[in-house]
Amino acid sequence: MPLNELAQASGPGAAATPSPTALDHAALENDGPKAFGDRMGTPQPDETVLWKGRPQISQLAAGAFHTRKLGVYFAALIVIALMMGKPDAALVAGVLGTALAALLYLLAWMSARSTLYILTDTRLIMRIGMAIETRINIPLKQVTAAHLRMRGKDGHGDIAFELEGERLLGTLLLWPHVRPFHYAKPQPMLRAVPDAARVAQMIAETRARFGAIERNLSEIKEAASPVGQATSQPATIPGRLPPVIRRGEQGLEGAPA
Repeated sequence: MPLNELAQASGPGAAATPSPTALDHAALENDGPKAFGDRMGTPQPDETVLWKGRPQISQLAAGAFHTRKLGVYFAALIVIALMMGKPDAALVAGVLGTALAALLYLLAWMSARSTLYILTDTRLIMRIGMAIETRINIPLKQVTAAHLRMRGKDGHGDIAFELEGERLLGTLLLWPHVRPFHYAKPQPMLRAVPDAARVAQMIAETRARFGAIERNLSEIKEAASPVGQATSQPATIPGRLPPVIRRGEQGLEGAPA
């Protein structure tokens, strides 16, 4: 369901949606990467923390590090080698495929372990970075569209965000928490979060306080390459807010820890 419809579903004529329970600010410092009170990565006393989460390791490994595709590829190599009567080549392919899959899964584990997503009533905070911790601060009023893609049947999914204003975030800074093949204007993405539909609805309802999101997609269709990928004009918000980000001001940015 498009996120704007999710937000409208919580309107006066719809069934009431239970309000999320606010989370303890202090508990955030004991869950995942720490921000040590830095304003970029720490909710302030006047903010309400609505949700926190991190990627699910196996889903992150499959979606961002492509472990399943790698497994299929090497399985095909093994079958071909056996059909050609080359058991030694099949053995080499099996050992190499297993080693690469284990390495990618280790990277996914390290990425999930070093990630914490925090949603407040005014912004989204991303504490990310395997080698160098980075804190990303995204004011919700800067979000012009949100895209939900479900992964599997267990409720996990990805939520990507189109942002208003100039390009202030880079793909390398965000990876793997970024939507693939959007290099000109990278889109931050919550990767493999549990109960993604509920999180998406929460984001839509919270973002609606700053004005409705006019265009939303319920599915991310990732092209195999940038060539031939469908493009569209940026979404507009009725009564568009003036840009809140200017050079030299605090706002949508990433800061190394």
